[in-house]
Amino acid sequence: MATAVASDPRSIMRALYRASEPDVLKPLLERAALTHDSRERVVGHALGLLADLRAAQGRGWVNRFLQEYRLNSSEGVALLSLAEAFLRVPDPATADLLIADKLGEADWRAHTGKSSSLLVNSATWGLVVGRALVGEGETGPLRRLMSRAGEPFVRQAVGAAMKMMGEIFVMGRTIDEAMRRMRRPELKGFTASFDMLGEAARTHDDAARYFQAYVGAIDAVGHDIAAGHSISVKLSALHPRYEVARWSECVPALTGMLEALAVQAAGKGIALTVDAEESERLEMSLDIIGAVAALPALKGWDGFGMAVQAYGKRARPVVAWADGLGRVMNVRLVKGAYWDSEIKRTQVEGLSDYPLFTRKAATDVSYLAVAKDMLAAANIRPAFASHNALTVAAIMEWAGNSRDFEFQRLHGMGDGLYERLVQENGYHCRVYAPVGGHRDLLAYLVRRLLENGANSSFVHQLADARLTEAEILADPVAKIAAVGGARHPSIPLPVDLFGAAGHRNSAGLDLSDVEVLERTVAAVSSPLPLAGGGGGGPKGAAGGPLADRSTPNPSREREGRGVATAVSRAEAAFPNWSSTPVDTRAACLERLADLLDEHREKLMAICVQEAGKTMPDAIGEVREAADFCRYYAKEAREKLRPIELPGPTGERNTLHLEGRGVWATIAPWNFPLAIFLGQTVAALVTGNTVIAKPAPQTPRIAARAVELAHEAGVPADALILAPGGPDVGAALVGDVRVAGVAFTGSTATAKRIARTLLEDDDRPIVPLIAETGGINAMIVDSTALPEQVVADVVASSFRSAGQRCSALRLLLVQEDVADGVVEMLTGAMDTLIVGDPGDPATDVGPVIDRAAYDRLMGYRESVRDRWVKTVAVPDDGLFVPPTLIRIDRVEDLTQEWFGPILHVATWKAGALSETIARVNAKGYGLTMGLHSRIARAAEVVESEAAVGNLYVNRSMIGAVVGSQPFGGEGLSGTGPKAGGPHYLYRFCVERAVSVDTTSAGGNATLLSLDEGGI
Repeated sequence: MATAVASDPRSIMRALYRASEPDVLKPLLERAALTHDSRERVVGHALGLLADLRAAQGRGWVNRFLQEYRLNSSEGVALLSLAEAFLRVPDPATADLLIADKLGEADWRAHTGKSSSLLVNSATWGLVVGRALVGEGETGPLRRLMSRAGEPFVRQAVGAAMKMMGEIFVMGRTIDEAMRRMRRPELKGFTASFDMLGEAARTHDDAARYFQAYVGAIDAVGHDIAAGHSISVKLSALHPRYEVARWSECVPALTGMLEALAVQAAGKGIALTVDAEESERLEMSLDIIGAVAALPALKGWDGFGMAVQAYGKRARPVVAWADGLGRVMNVRLVKGAYWDSEIKRTQVEGLSDYPLFTRKAATDVSYLAVAKDMLAAANIRPAFASHNALTVAAIMEWAGNSRDFEFQRLHGMGDGLYERLVQENGYHCRVYAPVGGHRDLLAYLVRRLLENGANSSFVHQLADARLTEAEILADPVAKIAAVGGARHPSIPLPVDLFGAAGHRNSAGLDLSDVEVLERTVAAVSSPLPLAGGGGGGPKGAAGGPLADRSTPNPSREREGRGVATAVSRAEAAFPNWSSTPVDTRAACLERLADLLDEHREKLMAICVQEAGKTMPDAIGEVREAADFCRYYAKEAREKLRPIELPGPTGERNTLHLEGRGVWATIAPWNFPLAIFLGQTVAALVTGNTVIAKPAPQTPRIAARAVELAHEAGVPADALILAPGGPDVGAALVGDVRVAGVAFTGSTATAKRIARTLLEDDDRPIVPLIAETGGINAMIVDSTALPEQVVADVVASSFRSAGQRCSALRLLLVQEDVADGVVEMLTGAMDTLIVGDPGDPATDVGPVIDRAAYDRLMGYRESVRDRWVKTVAVPDDGLFVPPTLIRIDRVEDLTQEWFGPILHVATWKAGALSETIARVNAKGYGLTMGLHSRIARAAEVVESEAAVGNLYVNRSMIGAVVGSQPFGGEGLSGTGPKAGGPHYLYRFCVERAVSVDTTSAGGNATLLSLDEGGI
């Protein structure tokens, strides 16, 4: 393996990216293993380090405070949540609510007097007092005493405590302050790598500000070269769209900025390290780092470096690549900082496997193997960032008498581990030191605490008195070897996300993989064959802007006269299909899902070229369609069996669910495959025959879906395609033989359908399932993290060109933070690319047709004086500029505008319930979002919002079949929810059968009873 890695690191990285965990770990186990003798020496060294660590844990009040309130306790979680949000809350009313929310539920009295630190016990008493004031259930003298002081007392105390915590984990608010703090006696012999806080830029202004912060930091550190300090740089802080889809834009820009910083650092004689990022950015980062490393201007400067994350499966070849750059490279080896988000992203996107290890011990094995590679490398100056005594001892064992490397630790963490090594044994240690305002530290602080406080982490184990030294220092190689390198049993592969009893999760495409991206771009750009039936098409073969398709097509209108014939065919096919066993019908759906997977790229191409979907949306379209098929197949097998009901002896009572007859399914153009098939296969699997009408704008994708359904085994007369315009839909709904209608579209059309179904008094009462739109609102309070809010608002409002039923239409921001949120939002809008949906860099494609374009553009012009922000778009094509419009009141937005148009208004602190009521009063009830760190706020919205889908601290789009059943109420639909456990019932009739079993010779069951144990 070592030879292969050294020969072609980039190829090996590709092979390892999402490889099987046991396969990746096998060579790592061999590389990381210790001999028996060396293992004994390592444990001996580690025991000494453990003693130093524990002594240090008992010295500092902060260490003891964190020991007392560990993250596996409700109190520890409450404090972490409070620290994450409190300092960014500007208004007293919301600050008090946050304090009450976080302090009011925890049992602080249980910690009274438990610590050996007087200061910790004093802090605990303060928390008890705080709970007495804010806790709803507190009574007695303490409550009465504290009520005289009032909330300001607690608020000021909490603010002071949060700032104190900030000082523990942030080296300084400015680079000058940080450098002064590094001169403190307890840090004698240590150097620092200063990290200018900024997790990621959301706007170009953010990126420019971070760049200037790095320039200033390099200049400041360069004035004191003798101190030996260095600078760490995050590439994601220097560009707001550091994404693979924007490779051609961001890689050259970031290469230029990193070059400027590196040349500046080289001129000052200080070191500069590029921090590690999420796994999908690795290839871009290597291109940027490699280009800068090769610059002639930096020849002879040995201060350039990079960080490598050991939890990634590609860590070894990354180190080999760095070693082969032809220059000295400083490499900082870290465990990794994005573990939980990487796991979730892989699951959400349905990717083949994880890019990282799922067990903490496996990461430890990887770290040791990579560390050994680094020590042996010719051109690497190693830096080992760890708080793990066993890891440190193993590195010391392998390094022998060498001191030509350094250890690193996080500021505020790992006190006691390195002091003796630095001050007595000649080792070097660098402190990774965040620099910035305390408000800026929050996301960083939370991630670091979670990273080091997870139940399996060394820092957490160290604080757990129940663990023995042997358990803490157990060999990770032995642990992983014992399980054969297997993945963590509680972290299934994405395909198995829904468990053994659930449906198989649909497979996605990893568009962060350049080869996959290029192949997908080529596939979706291939010209489609000319479609029969007209309807217009894209301009050009590459899926460009949609042409005008609002002119009625006479051939389609004539098809309306064929509806009666189609209904006759479906009616005749109903008896045979309804009597087909449920398992057989379900198997057809599962074969259809497999065919969707098999033909995914061609289906995506039709979605891009016919419906104007961007590539991520096209992937989501095919995945959701497959999910519907597999989910409804599973549901049918479970729920359409006869149900035996209780009753008196001598009687058998059974409930049967049967198909109703012929169903009409009428689908929209915005989800021309997923919703088209979702409605249709639900009707089919329940035993109905179906006439499926697609939107007139998107007949091709529907036709291909029906072809695949027939190929999967659905009889031709059980599923009949009825393309056409409104006349076809009217004829279909008006046919008295149609026994049910499933419709997704506008509220006005749903009402017309409902009236039609009731017009004929001789017609049976026909069920209507309607999913319609909504004036969907997101409420943001002052505890919300603005960066997260803006990312979710942009996705919810402008993805799919705003053409989703669930899309955000009304942003309601607490007035105390509205200016800052809106400023960041407008900056993020500047980064949007509007254009060809077949281009992976495109964020916003065209709207569906000329009628939609004219309607939206006319509305925009009518409120031009209310524009807050709009975005430039190409001149040629049906592109509606993403637009932010300010309104004064919730009531000013009177209808849904189905496109990339977002309205913003403010609300006052303390008026959450009133704001929800005003949104409810609009009569729609589809989706709502909330961004808040106050759990009670989420409870209030959940109990008071009349909406079908509520999303808290996340985007409002992308409901997942089986996880987030989708559908509204009021003007937004009838229910039941699509992709939910109650959906299939609506397609069925219920028939109860009661049989008297005694009529044929007596009650055999009763007569055959034994004596009941006598």
